[in-house]
Amino acid sequence: MNIAEQVATRSTCDRKHIGAVIVRDRTILSTGYNGSLRGSPHCDDAGHDMENGHCVRTVHAEANAVAQSAKHGVRIDESEIYVTASPCLACFKLVANCGIRTVYFKEFYRDERITEYAKQAGIKLVFMGEKKKNRDEG
Repeated sequence: MNIAEQVATRSTCDRKHIGAVIVRDRTILSTGYNGSLRGSPHCDDAGHDMENGHCVRTVHAEANAVAQSAKHGVRIDESEIYVTASPCLACFKLVANCGIRTVYFKEFYRDERITEYAKQAGIKLVFMGEKKKNRDEG
């Protein structure tokens, strides 16, 4: 997860910095961060393209990691992905269809449906963030 956090620092959207690392047998296969389409202006420079409260100018970190592996001919089936936030539903479906078997994430991000889809697809979701304390726990 530390490497995913480092990759996230390259993000070009200041609304949310997300990093992803695809790994198999302790070997890094691909990385990605959320950023604009190749050759397009970055949010940090051109501003945000907002839709329903979300910036849609960027390609998500998971999608960029998958795209990088495809571009370089790297096989990612039967691998694991570490992401600094859980995938949105579209990215989860992409990850699932690539054959990634485990998704590690640090914070939960916006779509509860991935839990049910993960069960159906036999994909393991692993939360690696800090559990929130109850107010009574101090």
